[in-house]
Amino acid sequence: MQPNDSEHFVTQLTAAQTAIYAYIMSLLPDRAAAEDLLQETNLTLWRKADTFEPGTNFVAWACQIAQYKVMTHRRTMARDRHVFSEQTIQRLTQRLDADTTPANAQRDALLACLNKLSTQQRDMLRQRYEPDGSVQRIARQLDRPVGSISQTLYRIRAMLADCITKTLVQGGKSS
Repeated sequence: MQPNDSEHFVTQLTAAQTAIYAYIMSLLPDRAAAEDLLQETNLTLWRKADTFEPGTNFVAWACQIAQYKVMTHRRTMARDRHVFSEQTIQRLTQRLDADTTPANAQRDALLACLNKLSTQQRDMLRQRYEPDGSVQRIARQLDRPVGSISQTLYRIRAMLADCITKTLVQGGKSS
């Protein structure tokens, strides 16, 4: 390849990058893999630069080489034991959905039970569990003994725990 030819080739290769990448992404919607395959395609294009016929469609030629790279990648991934089949992924997703249901039920029960508390009880919990919240700070604000605040918070938490347990046993129906 002559110096002028290589400059022209580099110009065409540079101009075609977006089209080649878009083509690879249309066949393989994994961004990281597509970027890797674009680099592999570029190396192959550079190595085969002398086989490109000037005056023909550069992007079509480059995309054909990219297609071979994608097909090779897919064959390699299909043989990889670390790649899950579609069916396995669906099963894992179903199992994950089933595993999160108890957490969702507990969260819903907690929210329902918090709504049953008085405004003062919710405020006290919020003050205790906000950043830098402490029993001492609440006691100073309310001008009450620290022990009294601790006991009140204990009773509120016990009421919440009892309410959550009852709500979950009843199947999410709040009493």
